[in-house]
Order: sequence, then structure tokens, then C-alpha cells
Amino acid sequence: MSGITLTKLTQERISIPNHNVITNGVENIIDSDTLSGTLTHLMEEHRTRVGAVTGPEAATTSTDGLISNGAERLRLQGSRLQTSRFACFRCCGNIITYLVRLRSTPEELEQRYKSKEIDKFLDKEKHTFRRQDQDQKPILAMSVKLLLLGAGESGKSTFLKQMRIIHGVNFDYELLLEYQSVIYQNVIRGMQVLLDAREKLNIAWGSDGREQDAYDAKLMECNSLDVPKFMEYAIPISRLWQDRGIRRAFERRREFQISDSVSYFLDEIERLATPDYVPTHRDILHCRKATKGVYEFCVKVQNIPFVFVDVGGQRTQRQKWTRCFDSSVTSIIFLVSSSEFDQVLAEDRKTNRLEESKNIFDTIVNNATFKGISIILFLNKTDLLEQKVSNPETDIRWYYPHFNGNPHSVLDVQNFILQMFMSVRRSSSISRIYHHFTTAIDTRNINVVFNSVKDTILQRNLNALMLQ
Repeated sequence: MSGITLTKLTQERISIPNHNVITNGVENIIDSDTLSGTLTHLMEEHRTRVGAVTGPEAATTSTDGLISNGAERLRLQGSRLQTSRFACFRCCGNIITYLVRLRSTPEELEQRYKSKEIDKFLDKEKHTFRRQDQDQKPILAMSVKLLLLGAGESGKSTFLKQMRIIHGVNFDYELLLEYQSVIYQNVIRGMQVLLDAREKLNIAWGSDGREQDAYDAKLMECNSLDVPKFMEYAIPISRLWQDRGIRRAFERRREFQISDSVSYFLDEIERLATPDYVPTHRDILHCRKATKGVYEFCVKVQNIPFVFVDVGGQRTQRQKWTRCFDSSVTSIIFLVSSSEFDQVLAEDRKTNRLEESKNIFDTIVNNATFKGISIILFLNKTDLLEQKVSNPETDIRWYYPHFNGNPHSVLDVQNFILQMFMSVRRSSSISRIYHHFTTAIDTRNINVVFNSVKDTILQRNLNALMLQ
């Protein structure tokens, strides 16, 4: 049948217009006669291939007339017919390819070649992109975002400063100048608050001649304060801090609003009032400036990005917390100033600070938004708690009558406060709450605590990644 097909194809004299073909820089014109000769040549080649197969087999037909030879001859004829068909198909394929090329101009052939190359390149880039995307998924899944939440003055910003110090992120020169200005303001405003408190609490001066220093201190301007001016202010402030009446006012600080770090700076005022003073890490940790808005800080821990988000804790700032509540949050670090069981809020001067922190913690822990997110409770300011508990003039039972332990035992007071916060969880389906007793200004303590927190977070993330 293949011979009939080729003969018919030749006899029909396919009419194809002349084509220009460039070979080795010479333009050749291929007409229909040339094409006919080419087809005849391909048909002869086909017959030659078929004859090469059938020739030797034909000689075997006259060897004998045995039935077995006849069967073998039938098998060979079937195989010969199949081989002939395959050879015919190859020849027809060559003819069709040749005809397609003749029907296309060189420009069309070039365009077809470029199109194939572009398709190959796009397929390769698509495969590379998919592979890179798969490689990046574990890295993105292992990134950590931590929200620092808590009431005002609970130590969130101090913890964030510790992260910079522990991980070797230096404070640049402009930031050091800013902290220097904040420290100067803390000193002057702190002394002015103490002077006002001494008067309102009717505390007598410890020595004569302090009225003039007090008058001068009340007139001090702490905004845009330069080094020479602060050195001038430091002289009367130092004398006032040595007065027994001012010291007594500071001991009764739970009765008014003042930063806990004021005593640290007043004790160091001679060092602060030098021309070449540069804030140390310890100075930076003690300085106090209220956080307004949302502040982010990123550091790589074991080559994994840790993003810390610090949000202001005052009542006016808490409405901004919702901006940070999204699915990318890994854990929440909630800080509580455990030493403030005997103090009231600066916002309303009547709400107990520890109760305010507990109410906020209740809202966070039982919020469906944070289901599945680990919550880490930092009972902070352990150093100040120890000072208060050891003071015979302070008793936690005055503020929490149901306290049954020893009011002057740090361990009993810590356990009481811990249980008070852990009891707010209303559902067992809420994620586990981890807790730590911390002192935010103690770099060694925070380093140990953060290593524990880091291991917990990374292990939870790894388990979650393996379940995906």
C-alpha cells in the first residue's frame, strides 16, 4: 500500500509555487519540477529500503516446501510488511516536513525558531521561580513577630532596649544625644515632682537653707536643655537630693506619680553633670520616655528574623493595639509591673495599677483573635518588688485582703500575683500561658529569660511548620 500511496502522490504533480531558498549565501529558486524530482528520489529511496529487506527473504522461498518453512515464511512476511509500513511512515514524515519548510519563507522559519526558544526560556524561568518559592516558604514560616503589650510603665520599652544590647545592635550618635536629653529631663522633672510632693505631704525640710534651692529648681526649664545649662542646674539639685525631707518624700512615692528611676539618676548626678558625659547602657535602660504610637525593632536570632512591636500602654494609646493584631503575630509578651500593687494609675488617680494590668491581660488572653498564639507573661520589676515587700511600712493585704501568705515574703507575694493573672483564663482551649519573673534593667536576667522564650517560640514554630 505504501508504494501505491507514493505513486499517487507523484502522479498528482502537487502544484507548489516557486520558493526562494538561501543556501550558503546563494539564493536558489526551487520550482515544481525540482520538487517532483525530489519526491521521485525519496520514493526510490523508499523502494530501495524495502527491497533491502525483501531481497534475502525471497531467496528462501525456493529452498524447500516444508510446512514449517511455510509458517516461518508467513511470519517473516508479516514482519516485512510491518517494517515496510514503518519505513513508509518515516519517508512520509520527511516529505511533510520538507513541504512545510518549502511553504514557509526564511523570515517565518526564523520567527518560528525564536518563538520556540522563548517558550523554552519561559518554561525554565517558571520552574526556577517555583523552586525558589518553595525554598522561601520555610524561611517565611520561621520568621517571628512578637507583640509587647502591657499597661504604661510596665517595662516594654526597657525590654526592647535590652534586645538591642544583648544582640549587639549599637545606639548611634543621634540616638545617644536623644537619650542624654531625656535623662536631663528625667532628673529635673523628678526633682520638681519631689518638691511638690514634700509640700503636699507636709514633710519638713531636713536642714535650713533649702528654700532658695527649691525655688530655683521649680523655675528650671527642661526643654531644649544643653550640657552647660544642666551642669548649672545640677548644683542645687544635688543639694536638694541630700536633704532628708526630699528623701522622705521619695519613700512615700506610692502616694503620688513619679518614675522609679529618678533615684538612680539623682544618685549619679555628679557623673551626669560632666562636659563629656555620654549615656551608658545602664543609663539608657533607666531613662523613661512614654511610648506613643507603634515602634518596631527587628533583629536576627540564629539567622531567623525576630520582629518586636512595642505599643504604648497608656489608655490613650491602647486603641492603636488593634493595628498590630493580625495573623502574622507569633507570640505576645505581656509585661506587668509586679511592684505596683500599692499604686494607682496616672490617668485617673484611683484605679489600682495591678488591677488595671490584670483587666488588660484578661482581655488579651480570652480574645478569640489570639487563639493558637502563645502568650508569655513577664512579671517584671522583681527588684522593686523585693524592696517594697521588705519595707515594714508596706503590706499587700491593705490592697488585697484575701492574701493569705506572708506579706513580707517575696516568694509568697510573687505566687499570689501569678495566680491572680493565671486565673483569668476562662477556657482550656486557649493557648498555654508561659510566665517568667523578670527585672528589665538587669541585662543578665533578661538574657537568660529571652533564651528560654526564644527556644520555646522556635520549637512551637517548628512543630507548626512540620504539620503544614
